[in-house]
Amino acid sequence: MMTKEQKQEKLDARYLRMALIWAENSYCERRKVGALVVKEKMIISDGYNGTPSGFENVCEDENNVTKPYVLHAEANAITKLARSSNNSDGATLYVTASPCIECAKLIIQAGIKRVVYGEKYRLEDGINLLKRAGIEVIYKNVNETA
Repeated sequence: MMTKEQKQEKLDARYLRMALIWAENSYCERRKVGALVVKEKMIISDGYNGTPSGFENVCEDENNVTKPYVLHAEANAITKLARSSNNSDGATLYVTASPCIECAKLIIQAGIKRVVYGEKYRLEDGINLLKRAGIEVIYKNVNETA
């Protein structure tokens, strides 16, 4: 018999794998990131990094530098919720890369209570801000969830 924690761990691994698959939708060349917002075992939003709606699907300039207006996967998933009848109060965000500080602010304001991420980034200011806000932050190596 599986404990509640073991069941949650299995769910976390599955949703993170799904976010990894969702990242494949990104047109970005340098890095593809996917995000899912899950509430009560239901995916209520999704996102991947890319340009705003109506823009060309090119994330990098001619020097292979990411354009400043490219949206992160978390920002896309959270703003998509604003256009739906759902809300993210108490939800879990699954994201393939650790959130930056700007996305961390959005996560806090969206009422998300858990963040499961699959890839560490050299800057940890986003993760630190989430923890400071009392959000449960879990790192799960994406290569071990397959």
